[in-house]
Amino acid sequence: QVQLVESGGGSVQAGGSLRLSCVVSGLTNGNYYMGWFRQAPGKEREGVASITNYDKTSYADPVKGRFTVSRDNAQMYLEMRNLKPEDTAMYYCAADVGYWRAPPLSASDYIYWGQGTQVTVAS
Repeated sequence: QVQLVESGGGSVQAGGSLRLSCVVSGLTNGNYYMGWFRQAPGKEREGVASITNYDKTSYADPVKGRFTVSRDNAQMYLEMRNLKPEDTAMYYCAADVGYWRAPPLSASDYIYWGQGTQVTVAS
């Protein structure tokens, strides 16, 4: 059974930083890609950043230059700097098996999901 568990969320002031972590277990196929998504109340889930097993990354425009995704075996991280109130959301990690030249940022391209961790940025 595949499981993804996020951690590291919390509340910060605008301009602050947070580091999210995601641990994946149960994926025996090493050729899997992972992504971070977020969903604010009343809004659709959106892709934030993603990474392949060979460290190719993709970023959504609103977070470029502020967020960094990285990966270490079965763990994925999201380093978030210069946080803004509009970054407030539930953050989810996701994974799926396959090959992409650039890892996707569409939720429909992932089948395994974590339960989420809340990030709140106060102005």
